[in-house]
Amino acid sequence: MPIRVVSLAAHSGAGKTTLAEALLHRSGAISRPGRVEDGTTHSDHTDAEKAHGFSIQTSVLRLPHAGTDLTVLDTPGYADFVREIRGGIRAADSALVLVSAVGGVEVGTERVWATADRFAMPRLVAVNKMDRDRADFYAVLADLKASLPGPVAAAWVPLGQGADFRGVVNVLTGEASPPQDVPPTVQAEVRAAREALTDAIVETDDDLMTRYLDGEEVGTGELQAALTRAVHAGTLYPVLPVSAVTGVGLDSLLDLLVTGLRSAQERGPLTGVDGQTREPSPDAPFSARVWRVSVDPFVGKLAYVRVWSGTLRPGDTVQNTTQGAEVRVAHLYIPSGKDLTEVAELPAGSIGVLTKLPDLHAGDTLADPAQPVQYDPLWLPDPAHTVAIHPTARADEDKLGAALARLREEDPTLHSTREPQTGEQLLSGMGDMHLGIAVEKLSALGVNVTTSAPRIPYRETIHARSEAQGKHRKQSGGHGQYGDCRLRIEPGDGFGFRSAVVGGAIPGKYLPSIEKGVQDAMQKGSLAGYPLQDLHVTVLDGSYHDVDSSDIAFRTAGSLALKNALEGARPGLLEPVVQLRVRAPASFTGDLISDLQTRRARVQGMDTSGTVMTVTATVPQAELQNYSADLRSLTGDRGAFSVKPHGYQPVPDHIAKKIIEERKGELAGA
Repeated sequence: MPIRVVSLAAHSGAGKTTLAEALLHRSGAISRPGRVEDGTTHSDHTDAEKAHGFSIQTSVLRLPHAGTDLTVLDTPGYADFVREIRGGIRAADSALVLVSAVGGVEVGTERVWATADRFAMPRLVAVNKMDRDRADFYAVLADLKASLPGPVAAAWVPLGQGADFRGVVNVLTGEASPPQDVPPTVQAEVRAAREALTDAIVETDDDLMTRYLDGEEVGTGELQAALTRAVHAGTLYPVLPVSAVTGVGLDSLLDLLVTGLRSAQERGPLTGVDGQTREPSPDAPFSARVWRVSVDPFVGKLAYVRVWSGTLRPGDTVQNTTQGAEVRVAHLYIPSGKDLTEVAELPAGSIGVLTKLPDLHAGDTLADPAQPVQYDPLWLPDPAHTVAIHPTARADEDKLGAALARLREEDPTLHSTREPQTGEQLLSGMGDMHLGIAVEKLSALGVNVTTSAPRIPYRETIHARSEAQGKHRKQSGGHGQYGDCRLRIEPGDGFGFRSAVVGGAIPGKYLPSIEKGVQDAMQKGSLAGYPLQDLHVTVLDGSYHDVDSSDIAFRTAGSLALKNALEGARPGLLEPVVQLRVRAPASFTGDLISDLQTRRARVQGMDTSGTVMTVTATVPQAELQNYSADLRSLTGDRGAFSVKPHGYQPVPDHIAKKIIEERKGELAGA
């Protein structure tokens, strides 16, 4: 039976899960479709998905149809769950991109389109919600052509729109589905669409192009065959209108999924990172990639694999070429929604699940030990949003580390670190929604935490040269303590330490101790107790005692000298800065720039691609504490951003004064 794996991807709200449920029902896989509003869909089956009413993870759905083993990977719509989106697209052979007939192309559409481009993924486009008020197929088609790279053409056109949407017409054959008369106005639209589709098809075939330009008639059968080849090759993207709610257009969509898109065996050889290739055949040497990992409370760890070549059977020993270890596979399963069905083999093209293999991670390659191959890992963006998490009780604190490790195992876009300066446990992800779901998962694991905006790790520095002495003298019977040094400090790039002592005023063996003392004092600046950075220290002079001098005495003297020198060095406050990249529709550019200016940002550049504007700026970290939610509100959930560290910069005096006062209050109350 031919195997086809299709990734279903869209901007949030386009109706993916409702469409997936309708396709399951139409194919006969389920007796009645569930509803997102009721939490009864096969796709969104986790407690969190039912509670929130949207997809959080990629769900695997099996739709046997017309003698084809069709698997649909229903990916989340929200960009916060980028790992699930990219993993689902990469594990497929083709993509079905869903667009709302009311909303048209949105930022999420462009994002999944770019991901499909990155993996050279053939795709088709379904314009959903054609039964809605203000649905406009032709406006969306124009939007697709203007906004997305690559040739897009209508292969079906609607019979009516909005409440009057009652069927679709095949542009090449002129046949309506369901069968009905096509009124003259729609016939004119079909003729115009056929001309545009014919132009797009012949551009993908040199022989047809020559005949077409010579005025030769190209038959419908030839055009259909050329269209199928072009879709398989990813050189033409057909568009059709549907309604997941009324079911109009679903038969045509199902037929296209199983006949128009390429099968697993038709995708061609796959290439590993070392240049080795594998044919996508059940008879080739085995290879597979783990594309997602989840943990079931009853079954344990589930590793979802896409078998790229060969056939996997229970009892086989395979090599994890990413980790360099061999694993023995005991049981094989085929997933569909929340259900797992044990099978005797997983041939090339299959989506399967392996259990009780704790050392498998998302992105790992599995291969025949005799003929190993390794595929490149899935690239994921850096986290964009961070919160501090605080266990509510000692028991929660004890379990937090293991729970966070489990979350990171399921979702590599979640990062957890402890900020050394503030001591806070930080959790980073793709947005506030992503982190909110992560906190809910912690609670489900029995770990209760509260969250807050992270404390900003401010630093201090100096702006002038200064000199001072530090002398430590203590006598308490017997050997005393004596250390004396004079230092010069000056602004510099990073930390520097050197000696200018002459004449043996301080023995060289004590210089490392002075440096340690200086570094001790740098941990707590004179303004607000923040660590010091960017200063160069020179030991100028000093004195010692043959009996009472020691390493600890000179370490203490070095610390005292630095503290004394700070008084005349014009200390100042520094704040961490990040480089921010914001992507949003160009229509929001003015609002984005105005908002960034209120955040003390320095805009570095603006680039336009289609209808999307990317703004790059450096922004103080303190000004982005709630940026994920603010950007969502500012752009109507059509913006996305990423950040990466960009060093430190001076804090303006009026802001620094307030920070210093608050910090002194904290230290006084500690």
